Amino acid sequence: MNLKHTALVLTAAAFVGTGSAFAQKVDLVRNDKDKKVEVKIDGNPFTAYYYPGEKTLKKAVLYPVATARGTVITRGWPLDPRAGERVDHPHHVGIWLNYEDVNGNDYWNNSDAVNHEKRAYGTIIHTGITSVKSGKDKGELTVTADWVDKDGTLTLKEVTKYTFSGKGETRIIDRSTTLTAVLPEVSMPDVKDGMYAIRVARELELPSNKPEIFTDASGIATKVPALNNEGITGNYRNSNGIEGETVWGKRAIWCNLTGKIKDENISVAMIDHPKNVGYPAYWHARGYGLFAVNPLGMKALSDGKETLNFKLKKGESTTFRYRLVIASEHLKDATLNDLAAAYAKTE
Repeated sequence: MNLKHTALVLTAAAFVGTGSAFAQKVDLVRNDKDKKVEVKIDGNPFTAYYYPGEKTLKKAVLYPVATARGTVITRGWPLDPRAGERVDHPHHVGIWLNYEDVNGNDYWNNSDAVNHEKRAYGTIIHTGITSVKSGKDKGELTVTADWVDKDGTLTLKEVTKYTFSGKGETRIIDRSTTLTAVLPEVSMPDVKDGMYAIRVARELELPSNKPEIFTDASGIATKVPALNNEGITGNYRNSNGIEGETVWGKRAIWCNLTGKIKDENISVAMIDHPKNVGYPAYWHARGYGLFAVNPLGMKALSDGKETLNFKLKKGESTTFRYRLVIASEHLKDATLNDLAAAYAKTE
């Protein structure tokens, strides 16, 4: 599918960076017709909260996402394909939060590309925008959603608050998502695919010279072919100094993906919050462009050394908090440690 007319158009020519180290004005522009809320920082497009409905996506996402210089860091396919991209995992769109197993329903892998008769798939339905606030140093967006199972039965109620901010050539997204159980028990057992994630542009993938096959919990295999590595510059590094694809299945406070698109050095860093269950979380970060943190998948990601099997009783809630940092430079460990320390002091 090609949804260029609904996606936020981001062009480098539209960006005139200030270079200022001061907090920049954040404007949130609600566009009900196109089912999105556009986010602009210092007058320039940054991202959009996009909720096209389950016929297009099975959850709302932030899409696309750009640096302060206007470089798009998210993969375009399947909404707005670009030449040279991988065309695997159609459920990997922009930035999102969901999980592979909630009472036996798979919210992570759900898309129109799967056979819904062979496995139970859940859908996260956008239900409302409760607050849109622009500001001189940050913008805030609060939205609601329903997690429903394959039969449409309400399982979890979601309230998510996004806080967007920018200083100089750094952009920050803080996401706080509270999930409340509606059924007598909601079980989220330890599985691999979760939970807060971004699918990045081809240039930010890690170089790879071999094809790979990835299999989901129901045994469905997706082939990820080896492609031309020209201009492919990505590398992971976590808060414990581990680099490359070996960050997968390791606990860390933060993980940083660095790379280069054209002549721009870029960092995409994700930071865990100490109030989250499972902190510091395991990372589900793959070389082919999936960058995710999974606080609930302990058994799957620790090779059986730890088990969580998280559950909520009816009326109980849990909140997942994450900070995403996008910078037009390769951020140093010390900078990320400072950002993590500051984030740990927030609610």
